[in-house]
Amino acid sequence: MSRDLLTLVQWLSPAFPTGGFAYSHGLEAAISAGQVRGSKYLCLWLSEVLDFGAGRQDAILLVHALQDGADHDALDTLTRALQPSAERLQETLDQGSAFARTVSGLSERNLPARCLPVAVGEAAAPLDLPRPQIVALYLHAFAANLTSVAMRFMPLGQAEGQGVLAALHPKIEALAQEAVTLTLDDLGSAALGADLSALAHETMDVRIFRT
Repeated sequence: MSRDLLTLVQWLSPAFPTGGFAYSHGLEAAISAGQVRGSKYLCLWLSEVLDFGAGRQDAILLVHALQDGADHDALDTLTRALQPSAERLQETLDQGSAFARTVSGLSERNLPARCLPVAVGEAAAPLDLPRPQIVALYLHAFAANLTSVAMRFMPLGQAEGQGVLAALHPKIEALAQEAVTLTLDDLGSAALGADLSALAHETMDVRIFRT
């Protein structure tokens, strides 16, 4: 195992201080409304987000942020513009800013605050790792965080939750392989249920998560 791989695994682990545990990506609202109940519905919800929502979109942005000579300022501006709600912008920017700040503190680099996929891409660009592997680990961390949200907020055991995450592995692998072939023209989101849940979360009277 290479040191670069260990570095990336550390950056994307729950222990890395991005505050990811505090963000549900609208899942809290979907659970509260009864739209996500049990492992079957959770797996379907996460699958849709990966295939048609922020999962696919972030994967494409990450790939382009990893490229030599990438214009990270422009990519960050584009990423902000693509966010469908105030909370979703807060989610990606807060985590990306914390990620860049911590990586800067661990190295001699001065990484600016950016949205999460661009921040990870800019930080990981010097790593000697295949781009599909970087994307796959990013998407796995994203799915794992939302699985953890569900295990904390709904009647879902640890074994069931891990089963959902394991079932998503083939999808994550396929999406990572596809993302490296796509251009910025392929960006787009059609996960309307997740987007509406993120909007609904903004007006919830009682909530645990920030988004």
